[in-house]
Amino acid sequence: MQGLKRTIACMDEEHPRTHSSINIRSQLRQILHIEDLYRKNKVQSSPLRTLLEIIIRHHIEGAKDDKMACNESEWLTSALIISRVSPAKTSLQMNDTNTERAASVLSCEHTELRSHVSDVSPTPSDADMKGGSWVDASVNEKGQSKAEHFVVGEPEKKPPEIIRSRPHRIRRGMLAGPIASTLQESNKQRLSRRVAAPQLLPRKEEDTTQSRDGLSVTRLHQKGSEKSSSDTTQRVQASEKVGDTTPGRHDRTIVRPKTQPHAQHLSVMVLDDVDDDLPELSNMSMKTGSAAARGHPMDQHTASELKAVLLGSCAKCFSVEWRNQAFTFSETHDLRYGIVQKKGGPCGVLASIQAFVLKKLLLESTDSANTRLQSLRPTNAARRKCLSLAVAEVLWRAGEEKEATVAINTGRNVFTPSGHYKCEGVLEKVTCFTVDSMTELQVLVEQHVDQFETGELGCLLLTVSAVLSRSIAKVREDMDVATTALIGAHGYCTQELVNLLLVGQAVSNVFDGNVELDPGKGNSTLLKGIKGPCNVGLLSLFEHYNIFKVGDYLKNPRFPVWVVCSESHFSVLFGLQGGLLTNQDEKQLAFDLYYYDGLANQQEEIRLTISVGKWTESREDADADLIPPLELCIRTRWKDALVAWNDTEPIL
Repeated sequence: MQGLKRTIACMDEEHPRTHSSINIRSQLRQILHIEDLYRKNKVQSSPLRTLLEIIIRHHIEGAKDDKMACNESEWLTSALIISRVSPAKTSLQMNDTNTERAASVLSCEHTELRSHVSDVSPTPSDADMKGGSWVDASVNEKGQSKAEHFVVGEPEKKPPEIIRSRPHRIRRGMLAGPIASTLQESNKQRLSRRVAAPQLLPRKEEDTTQSRDGLSVTRLHQKGSEKSSSDTTQRVQASEKVGDTTPGRHDRTIVRPKTQPHAQHLSVMVLDDVDDDLPELSNMSMKTGSAAARGHPMDQHTASELKAVLLGSCAKCFSVEWRNQAFTFSETHDLRYGIVQKKGGPCGVLASIQAFVLKKLLLESTDSANTRLQSLRPTNAARRKCLSLAVAEVLWRAGEEKEATVAINTGRNVFTPSGHYKCEGVLEKVTCFTVDSMTELQVLVEQHVDQFETGELGCLLLTVSAVLSRSIAKVREDMDVATTALIGAHGYCTQELVNLLLVGQAVSNVFDGNVELDPGKGNSTLLKGIKGPCNVGLLSLFEHYNIFKVGDYLKNPRFPVWVVCSESHFSVLFGLQGGLLTNQDEKQLAFDLYYYDGLANQQEEIRLTISVGKWTESREDADADLIPPLELCIRTRWKDALVAWNDTEPIL
């Protein structure tokens, strides 16, 4: 197995082994019944090294040693039976001595070979004789056999009957060896023998069709042709359980035909040809099921493009902080609304979804502030419902309110990576579902909300869903520099990723509208910002340092919820008063805001009292080094606001 370790690892991942899997060669020999062959090979002066070689040599030697002789009395008995049905045509066929001997040899060979597989059917009784033909006990009441066979009869007078006489029981591919594999040369010899046997049959009853292996086989009645499709399906289903393959175009597969309960003792092991098209049948059924669910598995091209836009290259991998992060809620009594962050990195995604959860939980109802305060301690069902609604809203806006894509972890690889793509078991297990209505999207997310709330890849699934809902091409068009990665250095979220979740566009700036630099000189640069009003806003410490300015669209959202960017970290600030943003006299305004940081191991509620216009310059100069960054962010929205921490320790 040297050199195949990676192949085996991929196979184990795609099709995990079960307790019924065969992992030991000795067990395989027992199942194939080749222990005697193995022991004989072992004592040879030059033993073969592999089981496949042992099996092939066995069949080569067996083909040379076969005794091509048959009892003449049995041949005469068979000829007599056939003559009862069609004496004139049968006599014409029996004039050819070579044809007689070819059919006799083939019949004898298969009679001998069958003895190695199962007991030979008993001689038919008088009750089994119908119109001079022998009818097998495994034939049902309609005269239809479960296995493929030849029929002798007169279809214009009555339904054809099935002949399975002992010397002329001609079965395709019947084999005497311990397993169902054979050489391609031996296969061709057997196929050539099949052509000779049907020459004994009346020509007018023949309906010649093209078999799968390119040879012409005869079907002598219409019912047999009608059942060919169902018989093929039965053979395919059985081959999935006991199949074994041999090099060549066709596979030799063991099929156990279904028999009636009273004829179980007559069932034999039959070998039949199964084309190489079996994988296509399985793919067809898989595609049909996926189409019904409107889902499609991830492919390597899309996965490579996703990694390029998220990480900058398909050769990179997601950090462990991203792979192990989900939208898990806190169990602290006063913070049950909060999403807990395990480690640094995906805070921008967590804070954005946290803002929309609070919007759903607190502010989309007409309840009073006191009732909303009670909502900060939601039940498990209530906060899970708000999470699913928040995810749906983010994805629907990213899809321009026309359609959205939800990425779901299937738990198994849906494609096999190749080339420079770095496999890590994330995107390789994703199946994408696309919907074109908000109602369907909410139902879909709610059905799979566990993957977002408690799944290991919850945060990544949401990020991938947002990018695919927007489309990779539009995400690149949104950004000022198309090669910008949404996940920056050290696994931090870029402003483009946060904007994608907040406003549905991965623009690079937070000011209102677009800004064109150096217009009229032919080398102008367009800087893209926020296009319109937002449901959730953003405040940034960078504005305090005059690095950039946050526009009014983000400073004054429709709901009093803000994502706060401070010290390379994202958290959430929110209020309970719906009219907070509509008060015209802000200089006389005093109100409470609540602050939540999922990474700070917060154990208590932080309530801030904001008094607009109460901050003085002298106090700012005296305590400049001890001012919490959060207060500086708040003053970018409410100028000269005095922030009281209400007996909680200020976060410096």
